[in-house]
Amino acid sequence: MSATRATRVLTGITTSGTPHLGNYVGAVRPAIAASRAPATESFYFLADLHSLIKAQDPAMTQRSTLEIAATWLAAGLEPDKVWFYRQSDIPEITELTWLLTCVAGKGILNRAHAYKAAVDRNRADGEDDDAGVSAGLFMYPVLMAADILIFNADRVPVGRDQIQHIEMARDFGQRFNHVYGRDWFSLPEAVIDEQVATLPGLDGRKMSKSYGNTIPLFVPREELRRLVFSIVTDSRAPGEPKDTGGSALFQLFQAFASADETAAFAQAYADGIGWGDAKQRLFERVDAELAPLRDRYDTLMARPGDIEGILRDGAHRLRERYATPLLAQLRHAVGLRDLAAQAVDERTAAVDAVRALPVFKQYREDAGFSFKLVDGDVLLLQGARFDAPRDAGQLIARLRRGDGALGEGEGGAVLLDGQRVGELVDGQPFASLTDALARLREAEAAA
Repeated sequence: MSATRATRVLTGITTSGTPHLGNYVGAVRPAIAASRAPATESFYFLADLHSLIKAQDPAMTQRSTLEIAATWLAAGLEPDKVWFYRQSDIPEITELTWLLTCVAGKGILNRAHAYKAAVDRNRADGEDDDAGVSAGLFMYPVLMAADILIFNADRVPVGRDQIQHIEMARDFGQRFNHVYGRDWFSLPEAVIDEQVATLPGLDGRKMSKSYGNTIPLFVPREELRRLVFSIVTDSRAPGEPKDTGGSALFQLFQAFASADETAAFAQAYADGIGWGDAKQRLFERVDAELAPLRDRYDTLMARPGDIEGILRDGAHRLRERYATPLLAQLRHAVGLRDLAAQAVDERTAAVDAVRALPVFKQYREDAGFSFKLVDGDVLLLQGARFDAPRDAGQLIARLRRGDGALGEGEGGAVLLDGQRVGELVDGQPFASLTDALARLREAEAAA
């Protein structure tokens, strides 16, 4: 555990269509590898609300959500080590969307690439600028900003065409912070991976559902073989040297093979391998990686209730830990408050903040239980992790009573009778902790 929180990385997966090899190589495989990086808290969500902008077939939306969730789990995503959830299971996202809508500039939304492209198409066709343009398409960037800001994500891996949306999320978050006088949101950074592979499809163009040239990721083995053998090649006969540059077969093979395997395949091209043999090699290499994943996928698809349980559990824990507490604070910040509570002016609120007592908050961790000590808006102490809530509660009671010798260890560690019980957060001085505990004890003695 560190005084500095882990870097939060958030990835959204739109639930439209059936995943194909291009999705796997370009998004799924690298994202799952990145989720295992140290000091990283990873968020992966199924963007089913976003999908409604384009896909309004309920059965297809449900089926695609199931297929994509099963794909990520089969490919190795570990829901006990990352946050894996369905966007629509966290209502705080849509509530935050409205709060951000009320500070988002329409002029900025007018410049969104997807909206401008729709307007340009309408003008080219002699139509009204907004013909066929839904409010959902226009407001897409605000919903995406809410996806990111609700969890104060630090980094968002995106393609170059999505950088604008991250810039908009920063703008909306910054505007909200300014209007409501506090840094409610950290501002995300776009992460562009220049090494992400773009695979060719059956016809040599980029593999895309819009071209109808995809190889679905988990088709049965024989169907995969049939599709691989249908990839377009040129007319060069066996024995004639062949170019690797621009070869869809070679690019696909390279995406699944090691450097040595790729070099051997390139040599086979130079030696004049026949296209049938080249396709067989490609099929065997792709199937070797996908076969175990396909088995897991088939098992998951046969148990949709298990997938539903995983998604609901992820959303429940995530709401409890982050979304619900933040939205409660944001509602108060914008004035959506309990009418039974007496309204106070800024001066009275400042005095009350000074007088407010520190608070211990106990909560469940992924692998146990922990606590923290908050003084006003400042997180002072992040507690260690315990196997049982009773252990955390007993330690809190000792700290409140002053039962034991409190000391400071290396790296901001907090010690009680020489045992580490937590860490000071973000460079908070040890004196702030002792002062907060003393105020608590004084208040309890006076009560």
